[in-house]
Amino acid sequence: MCVLALLSKGDNYAYDIASRMAEAVGMGEGTIYPLMRRMQNDGLVSTYLQESGSGPPRKYYKLTKAGAGALKSQITDWLAFEVAVRKILGDVT
Repeated sequence: MCVLALLSKGDNYAYDIASRMAEAVGMGEGTIYPLMRRMQNDGLVSTYLQESGSGPPRKYYKLTKAGAGALKSQITDWLAFEVAVRKILGDVT
């Protein structure tokens, strides 16, 4: 969900996505590449190459229509989960 949310703000390459995820939630770089490949295979993202000023062309990821739909669904699920957790935590405190 977080990766899809990042891509909803604009196309990006895996290393930058990995850096943002590591900073935000401690997700390791080694996790992002299999995830991106799986999301591409599932049709949630598409890719294209773009020249880089500091080396070889970079593979950029772009959110697809299916990816946008999946993000919307995942956000709905997350918000319902958050409400349930808050209720449980409210019962404890």
